[in-house]
Amino acid sequence: MNNVFSKNIYAQRCETEYFDIIDDLSQVTLGKKIVGHLVDSNIADYTPVILCIGTDRATGDCLGPLVGSELKHYHNRYIVIGDLKSPVHALNLKATLERIYKEINNPFIIAIDASLGATKHIGRITLSNCPIAPGKGVNKKLPAVGNISITGIVSMAGKSPSLLQSTRLYVVMKLASCISGALKFAIDYLEEQ
Repeated sequence: MNNVFSKNIYAQRCETEYFDIIDDLSQVTLGKKIVGHLVDSNIADYTPVILCIGTDRATGDCLGPLVGSELKHYHNRYIVIGDLKSPVHALNLKATLERIYKEINNPFIIAIDASLGATKHIGRITLSNCPIAPGKGVNKKLPAVGNISITGIVSMAGKSPSLLQSTRLYVVMKLASCISGALKFAIDYLEEQ
């Protein structure tokens, strides 16, 4: 796959920030941080793609499709790929990335996915200037993706992959609401500039 961003992605120092959905201002704070990343990346020079990864077949892994469904018709300049109707998951991720780089002029990918983490981080959102490794928490080897990435920590790492089946839907819904709201904030802010 010809990834025009590969040099930029791996040449930078990865920085990850955490946002707690319990904080009433987390959506706005996350939105402002997303704006900062997009401005720093000169987003006006790219075609923004919000790639929402996951499946609706596991509660813990439906974060990306929930965000995608919420954003699908929100704004026509930002292309949203992956929703509850047409999820992007382990079986079609590589083909989806190939299609993005073939069909979309100069894409800038904002990758969104559920993740596993420490118990104290469940219910938190991460924002990183580096790609994510989808499937890593359940020992799948998939291509790293995203110029920037957003994850929602839905369950504990190191436990059985079947734990994603019993993740609390409430936590996933709160994370999805916060992430989609933050992205709407960022999109609206950048459109006003």
